[in-house]
Amino acid sequence: MRITRRVAGFLVVLAAFMVFEWINLGLNLADGHPTAFYVVHGVLIAVNLVLAGVLGVIGLRAWRGAGPAAYASPGRDGERPVHGPP
Repeated sequence: MRITRRVAGFLVVLAAFMVFEWINLGLNLADGHPTAFYVVHGVLIAVNLVLAGVLGVIGLRAWRGAGPAAYASPGRDGERPVHGPP
């Protein structure tokens, strides 16, 4: 599957938003809750930060891979080169 620059940009922006959102949530957790509350939210924050990292890496790799070479004319087999010349 090929990812366009538009989708790659969306993934990078989404990853940045997720990092901002979950770090902000972590900093705004109020005192006075049971320990389980903090454990659950800590796990949610950790999982979402990992997902944001994965989406960011996929988006950045797709952004770099969708450069001018990705839009080159079709090759001998009618397929477009994915990463540079064959």
